[in-house]
This record gives sequence, structure tokens and C-alpha cells, in this order.
Amino acid sequence: MPMNVESFNLDHTKVKAPYVRLVGITEGTKGDKVYKYDFRIKQPNVEHMDMPSLHSLEHMMAEFSRNHHDHVLDVGPMGCQTGFYIALLNDDDYNNMLRVIENTLNDVLEATEVPACNEVQCGFAASHSLEGAKRLAQEMLDKRDEWTQVFAEEQ
Repeated sequence: MPMNVESFNLDHTKVKAPYVRLVGITEGTKGDKVYKYDFRIKQPNVEHMDMPSLHSLEHMMAEFSRNHHDHVLDVGPMGCQTGFYIALLNDDDYNNMLRVIENTLNDVLEATEVPACNEVQCGFAASHSLEGAKRLAQEMLDKRDEWTQVFAEEQ
């Protein structure tokens, strides 16, 4: 029986990180549509992002992605520490989403500090790693040509 949460219905043993996949589309009562993407960085049940690096990458992606798209609704980390969910409003162009992510990761590489990395703006300001976020961004950019392949090829 299918579960309510889309990712709980995904066979995590068949995916091949890194990838970007459209998880779902939610339409509002006035016709606006929210496009939710799974931006998977690490292979599920094999590896995960350490929390300081993930936390910093989250801050940076949340801040920098909005420089590349006017309707980013959310960039949120997965509890399993393998990726992020990214939600866009009224943009069904998958290739545009890939460009937004690529440009955002390039911004991460150029950053000299983590945005909002202080006790006033962050609930755990001591848990950050600029270097770790840059390492994750570089790892993803190095595999840019793999982002559209979600599932491992059958052998």
C-alpha cells in the first residue's frame, strides 16, 4: 500500500546519487503550482553529509539560490543527511532547476563566509563548516553530468 510521503515509496536501494528528480507538483486553489525536487548528494544507506557541512550548505543554498530564481520557496535538508528538498513556484522547467542548482553551487565555491552563521540568525551557530560546504559543492559540480540519472542502470 502506498504511503503518504512520496520518498517513502521510493526504493532507495535502486537510486544512484548524485541526482536531481522532480518529486511532485502541488497545485493551489488559485492555480499556482509548487514543484518539489529531490536534490540527492550522497548515496542512501551508504554515505551521508556530516552535520556542520550540511548545515552550512543549507544556509548557503537557501540564500544563494534566490539570486538565481525569483520563486524559490524552500531549500530544506533531508533528515537522513543525504540531500535536500528544493521547492519552486510556477516553474516546470527541469533544466532551469539544474541551472539554478549549478549556479548556486558555484556561488558556494566563491563564498568567504556562511550567511547567517551567528547566534542571532541561526539556532546552532556553532555547527558550521564553510570548508565542508565547499567540498560538498565541488563534489556535486564534479558529477554535474550525472544529475539527470536517478536510477542505477540494470546489470
